[in-house]
Amino acid sequence: MSKPTDTIKPAVRALRAYALTPHRASVKINQNENPWGAPVRIKEETERRLAERKWSRYPDFIPVALHEALAGFGGWKADGVLAGNGSNELIQALLMVSVGKGKRVLISEPTFTLYGQIATVLDGEVISVPLNFNLEYDVESLRETITNSQPDVTIICSPNNPTGCVIADDDLRKLLGAASGLVVIDEAYHEFSDHSVVPLLNEHANLVVLRTFSKAMAMAGLRIGYLLAAPELTREIGKALLPYNLNVISQTAAEVAIELYETELRPLVQKITQERERLFSELKKLGGLAPVRSRANFMVMRSRLKPRTVFDELLERDILIRDVSSYPMLGDYFRLSVGTPEENDKLIAALGEIFNER
Repeated sequence: MSKPTDTIKPAVRALRAYALTPHRASVKINQNENPWGAPVRIKEETERRLAERKWSRYPDFIPVALHEALAGFGGWKADGVLAGNGSNELIQALLMVSVGKGKRVLISEPTFTLYGQIATVLDGEVISVPLNFNLEYDVESLRETITNSQPDVTIICSPNNPTGCVIADDDLRKLLGAASGLVVIDEAYHEFSDHSVVPLLNEHANLVVLRTFSKAMAMAGLRIGYLLAAPELTREIGKALLPYNLNVISQTAAEVAIELYETELRPLVQKITQERERLFSELKKLGGLAPVRSRANFMVMRSRLKPRTVFDELLERDILIRDVSSYPMLGDYFRLSVGTPEENDKLIAALGEIFNER
């Protein structure tokens, strides 16, 4: 007798769902969030504007004002912008219009698992090139794979989640020059690296850039992302988005955040990068830990103790990190986000206790 799940694609049934453990802690440094949250001025101005709107009315079918604001903020043209319900929706939309049976998606692992998962759900073939020994991009291997396999889509996260490495512009040019398909750069964490590949959009029509408001912009709870690409690409990718995909609250908050970024959000980004460097220096001093230098607001570190043991020990101390030991190449690693100075002090002290006791 057949089961309802027999109608599901075998490749989908074989997938492990993207999920997080439901643990809670007062020091929450497991999801690469901005530890300070959205500034009060941004919240108050968003609330003021929302009070003037009728909530009974749909958002604009095409959020022209937001697209124009994102274009100015991102340094691109308004007709080459798409706004989404988080950058995850835009990753899904891009792959929906480009991937199917017989199509290839190239990723470099370890990286954000959603890329491969969505490609697999869409019947695409996922090709993986590992990072090098230093957990940085192996550009020559990527270029060779692109030349030989000509994937339909190549996705590179820069800074990479979970390792924090960045691809240089000249290296990206090598990949773009070898590729006949799309090359997607996920810049979810670019603000913390002080680097962006957006200027290369003028040189390469097959380049797509993804960004989010969930990290540096302190709005993970509102689910705002955006995509920058050649206008002819955004028109096609936009066909996979549902109507009114971004609600009025998120649209309004995004517009306000852009207007107040320099005074309200950039200082927080600078604090986070300063804390990242301090955290890296302090954790390097602990025996049994080897942190990997990062250009994002998080870092991975190799651990003498099993990552799950460190996870459990920290959770007992009310600190929540991310065990990434199931990722390729990261069997001995865990990841932590950069918190406030007070949170980072608690983390340093706790890890000192754990590793000194062992």
